[in-house]
Amino acid sequence: MLTKVYSAAISGIDAFVVTLETVVQKGTQFSIVGLPDAAVKEAYTRITTALQQSGVGFPHKSTIINLSPADVKKEGAAFDLPMAIGVLAANEKVPTEHLHEYMIMGELSLDGSVLPVKGALPMAIKAREMGFKRLIVPEANVTEAAVVNRVEVYGVKNLAEAVGVIAETSELQPTIINTREIFAAEADSYDFDFSEVKGQESVKRAFEVACAGGHNILMVGPPGAGKSMMAKRLPSILPPLSLAEALETTKIHSVAGKLHRGSMLMTKRPFRTPHHTVSPVALVGGGANPMPGEISLAHNGVLFLDEFPEFSRTVLEVLRQPIEDRTITVSRAKYTVDYPASFMLVASMNPCPCGYYGHPTKRCTCQAGAVTKYMNRISGPLLDRIDIQCEIEPVAFDDMANRAPAESSASIRVRVIKARAVQTARFKGEKGIYCNAQMNSRLLHQYAWPDEQGLAKLKDRMTKLNMSARAFDRILRVARTIADLEYATVMPAEEAITAPVLSSHISEAIGYRALDRASYGQIF
Repeated sequence: MLTKVYSAAISGIDAFVVTLETVVQKGTQFSIVGLPDAAVKEAYTRITTALQQSGVGFPHKSTIINLSPADVKKEGAAFDLPMAIGVLAANEKVPTEHLHEYMIMGELSLDGSVLPVKGALPMAIKAREMGFKRLIVPEANVTEAAVVNRVEVYGVKNLAEAVGVIAETSELQPTIINTREIFAAEADSYDFDFSEVKGQESVKRAFEVACAGGHNILMVGPPGAGKSMMAKRLPSILPPLSLAEALETTKIHSVAGKLHRGSMLMTKRPFRTPHHTVSPVALVGGGANPMPGEISLAHNGVLFLDEFPEFSRTVLEVLRQPIEDRTITVSRAKYTVDYPASFMLVASMNPCPCGYYGHPTKRCTCQAGAVTKYMNRISGPLLDRIDIQCEIEPVAFDDMANRAPAESSASIRVRVIKARAVQTARFKGEKGIYCNAQMNSRLLHQYAWPDEQGLAKLKDRMTKLNMSARAFDRILRVARTIADLEYATVMPAEEAITAPVLSSHISEAIGYRALDRASYGQIF
């Protein structure tokens, strides 16, 4: 007898349907075809033992299971449960009249319990796209998969429960989640707040500008100045995730197996902090079994690189293309996958190897030329992609002793959201452009060109500070964001779209190009 059971596999961050065709006939042979990997081939032992422990003996017949499409490699143990159901159905121990309505996934333990799998959310999305009415997943994945509506999602603890759902003898009910209600309830709660940060008003302002325009930012300052502390609070002032962004972000973390048991939709922007010993593959993704890297796990959120120059040159250089294209294509001999990588890069570093170059009270002990050599660990093309570069000084004692709370993240976030609303209206007809940091030359001339006074000031400051030509576009982008922050509070978004970039906006933007000064580090 031939039966068909439907499951799914992951390619990149999306799923595709896998049809498991099972045939039983006379004999004792058991075989799995359709490019199974070692984990899939080992399913025989798990299935036979699980069936025996569940009170159903494994049929002593020749069994052939084909995983279609046969030309795509099948990986992992998520096919255990659908294969077991297929064997039972082929032996007429499970009714088959409604089997085509189910998509099934789950790893089997030897005692028949169903273990969690990776990628339940994209599989559930694919099930809805393909018109499946019901979805059977491990109990640990049920809240993650139930985020997808218009599909009945059953979370099963063991093989017997899965059989009961298909045979309609179980009292198990589908899990229902009000996605929008949960999303709205959890979107505004954060563990860290800028009200806890004493002093550093200029750096907070730089963070506000960076978040308002989606700009990458680099902080340069001595140890203990608060670089990491402020970076951790950055997500609290970013605009909230939209429902579409939350689904896409959750899909990536689901595929990577980063969601905790019982997790549902991610309601906060991700904040990834890889150590400086990270490898290029861990950063961009890939591997023998392709998985998203840190830059994709930071999609729609923040990638924070502490001790920036301590990362290897090879690792830093792989960031250049994803920063520009906001996607990463991982090509290997056996596969090619695309991962989204639209992240905000936040980096911090000491100004020199000892950490005290330019410190107001401590003397720098570095040798002649050490500051320049240290800064040269970051290539010019990579530095060119960081719009805001700000220097941080140690917090004054009076600021640390001040017990009054500083401005809260919620207050800053209101201004950021208003500025983003202006940009949303401005770029609604531009494909792939959502914020000022993504503006091309045409859009810069259309929306960010300063008035005559501002242009004269830009020329004067670039000449006097001997700034490089690459700073020109960056200054205009940041100036446009500063203007948006100002205008968004006093006029409707539609009017602020074309409001002029003034000399004051240019002056503040120039101040955020600390490392473009040709004299930086030249004190020896």
